[in-house]
Amino acid sequence: MTGNVKGALLQLAAMGLYATHDVIIKTLGASYPALQILFFASLLSFPLVSIVLMRDPQPGTLRPNNPGWVILRTLCAVVAGAAGFYAFSTLPLTQVYAILFTTPLLITILSIPLLGEKVGLHRWAAVVVGLSGVLIVLRPGGQELQLGHAAAMAGAVASAMAAVIIRRLGRAERPMVLMMWPMLGNFFATGAALSISYEPMELIHLAMTGIIAALGLMGGFLVIMAYRAGEAAIVAPMQYSQILWATAYGWFLFGEGVDPATLLGAGVIIGSGIYIVWRESRGGVSANRPATSARLRTETVTAPKSTILQRLWPPRS
Repeated sequence: MTGNVKGALLQLAAMGLYATHDVIIKTLGASYPALQILFFASLLSFPLVSIVLMRDPQPGTLRPNNPGWVILRTLCAVVAGAAGFYAFSTLPLTQVYAILFTTPLLITILSIPLLGEKVGLHRWAAVVVGLSGVLIVLRPGGQELQLGHAAAMAGAVASAMAAVIIRRLGRAERPMVLMMWPMLGNFFATGAALSISYEPMELIHLAMTGIIAALGLMGGFLVIMAYRAGEAAIVAPMQYSQILWATAYGWFLFGEGVDPATLLGAGVIIGSGIYIVWRESRGGVSANRPATSARLRTETVTAPKSTILQRLWPPRS
């Protein structure tokens, strides 16, 4: 098996885990507030992440070297997690994914002021075409827009911002700082929200929040393995296979029909995202490869980003 085939298959498996992660969020969202689900999923992820952090060879504290950027990334990660959980709880899966797939387009835009990236006409055209796909999905005037649509878009913007900040910081911050600050920020923010809205949870449902945490971490490890096995330009587009999982899960589990406008809009967004990754992979086109480096998966706060996680899991020599 060639490296690219292995990498693509590993990435497909990771996306299957992530899609299942999101399906559990949607299932629980029918009975509990989204922030409550996020609180317990984050809480139960602490033991798993703590085991991973034991591999951190760098001594030090949680005090960041760049507090302004770390605080901003923390805020973005918390917003992305809360918005994403709410969107999955209230909208059809395919619509949420279609909107979240704009993240690489937004990363391309944000990389200009934050990374000094030079974006040429080709990538600008892909961004414009991709964002027009959002209008196809939302169909203003053709369907009733909900708070969930705004939440999904806010999640995409916040995820893009958090990803670009990680790229800007590089290795100036310890992985422990980049992992724990968003998790602690989310823990306190969602914990405070429990005083406003809380529903007693059955034990089986509490266990399901633990499964969310485990699936997020397992997916992250598979993504690391995928990018180490194959070329980023081949592996990255496999992210979009989540729309297939969303269609299947939505139909079998939630009785969601296939919405042609959503699929068309998602196709436009996906095509634009793939083109941006392909352009970045060409020599001399991109100095930072921001969309490719972000690995496209949006922030969930329930598990570390694979780009940070891999720094604690160096490849075998």
